[in-house]
Amino acid sequence: METSNPHAVIVSSPGVGHLVCDLELGHRLVSDHNLHVTFFVVVESNSSAGESELVQSARTRKLLDIIELPPVDISSQVEPNAPIFTRLTTVMREIRPTLSSAISDLKLSPTALIVDIFGTPALDVADEFHMLKYVFVTSAWPLALILYAPILDKEVEGEYVVQKQPLRLPGCMPVRPEDVVDPLLNRTKHEYSVFLQVGLEMRQSDGLLVNTWEDLDTPTLKAMREEEGYGSVPVYAVGPLVRPVGPPSSRSELLDWLDEQPVESVIYISFGSAGVLSAQQITELASGLELSQQRFIWVLRPPSKDKACNDVLAYLPDGFLGRTHDLGLVVTKWAPQSEILGHGSVGGFLSHCGWNSALESILNGVPMIAWPLYAEQKMNATKLAEELGVAVRPKIAPTKGIVGREEIEMMVRKVMAEQEGKAMRDRVMELKNSGEKAWNEGGSSFNALAQLVKQCELNSERQRVKAP
Repeated sequence: METSNPHAVIVSSPGVGHLVCDLELGHRLVSDHNLHVTFFVVVESNSSAGESELVQSARTRKLLDIIELPPVDISSQVEPNAPIFTRLTTVMREIRPTLSSAISDLKLSPTALIVDIFGTPALDVADEFHMLKYVFVTSAWPLALILYAPILDKEVEGEYVVQKQPLRLPGCMPVRPEDVVDPLLNRTKHEYSVFLQVGLEMRQSDGLLVNTWEDLDTPTLKAMREEEGYGSVPVYAVGPLVRPVGPPSSRSELLDWLDEQPVESVIYISFGSAGVLSAQQITELASGLELSQQRFIWVLRPPSKDKACNDVLAYLPDGFLGRTHDLGLVVTKWAPQSEILGHGSVGGFLSHCGWNSALESILNGVPMIAWPLYAEQKMNATKLAEELGVAVRPKIAPTKGIVGREEIEMMVRKVMAEQEGKAMRDRVMELKNSGEKAWNEGGSSFNALAQLVKQCELNSERQRVKAP
C-alpha cells in the first residue's frame, strides 16, 4: 500500500440506524476536513431495503469509497433469535479476516479505523496496520453506562432491575433500574458478558466519537473526560449527525398531504424500523388519536415481526379509518421521516426514542411524546423528558403494560394544543439552534473532528517514518 494524505477507514455493522450515522460521519470527514475515507459496509444475507437504499444514496454523493463486505456465517455460534448485541458483535468478530484482506488491498495506507458500537471486536485489525482506532456511538449517557459497566459489575449485588436505588454513574445523572439497557436486564445471559466486553474494548481505543454536541450533554461529557471510572479515553462530541433530506425528485405523496395542513398541526407517529406494538396497544393508540381530534401521520407495523400479516389495517378499530379520514393518514410502508419532520405542518412526534430519531426531531424543532421500546431508548426517553424538557412520556412504561387511550389523548393534546407543548417547542428550538451552531466552522463539533483529523495526520507521519 502507498502512503499519502491521511486516510480513515469506517466499518459499519449491519442495520439502518448506525449506517445512517456512520455514513454522515464519513461525509463530514471528507467534505469539512479533506480526509480520504474508505467506507466498509458489512452486509447480512437478510439486509433490508433501507440499508441498500442508504448505500446507493451515499454512492451518488461520490464522497466516500464504499466497499461492501460479503456476509459471514454465524449460524454455528449464535441462535437465529439471539439478541442484537450478541448477534452483531459476533458478525463483526467473524468479519475480521475479510476486513484485514480488504484493507491490505487498498492503494492508500489508512491511518485510522472507526467502528460503531457493535464493531469493537474488529478493532484488533487496526493493530495489524498501525492504525489509530476509534469507536463511534450514538448517545452520551448510555455510553457512560457501558464504560462504567465493568465497575458496576463488581459494585452491585444481584440484578440491576431489582435495585432499590438508581445506579450511580460518577458525574452523570444516575440510571433508574427500570431504565437500564436491554443487555443489563439479566446478568446470567451471554449478552450481559458481551456488553461488559464491549465496554472493556472501548477503553482500549484511541478515542470515542459521540453523536451529540457539547451544549446538549455538557455534564455527561465532562464526567467521561474527568472521572477515572470511565477509563480515561478521549471523548469527541461530533454530532448532530442525521440522515440528510432526500432530493426533491423523490418527493412523497405524504408531503403533498402535509402541504395542505395548517402549520404545526400534525403529529407524526413512528416506532422505527424494528419497533412493534401489541394488537391491544394498537387499538388504544388509535382510539387515543381519535379522541384527541388532532391531525396525524401514523406509520403502522404489524403487531409482531414473526407473525405473517397480509393486512396491517385489520388491527385498527372498526370504522377508525372512516371516522378519521379528514384528520390523518395511516401508512403501512416506508415513510420519509427526515422530510416529514422537517415539514412546517408537523408539530409533534410520537417516537420510540431511538437516538437518530430524537436528533432529527430536535433539529427540526419538533417536541416529542417519548415511547421507548428496547435497547437504550428508555434512557433516551428519560433524558428527553426530564433533563432536556422536550418530551412528555406515559406514566406506565410501554414495555411494562398497555398505555390507555385517555392518557394517549392527554399527551397528544398536551404536545399539540396546550401551553406545555408551546414551552417544549420553545425549548426544542433552542436546542435546534445550538446543534446547528456546533457544526458551523469553529463550532464545537467541527473543532472536535478537526482534532481527530490532526491525530490522523500525526499517525500518517509516524507511518511514513516507519515505512521501509
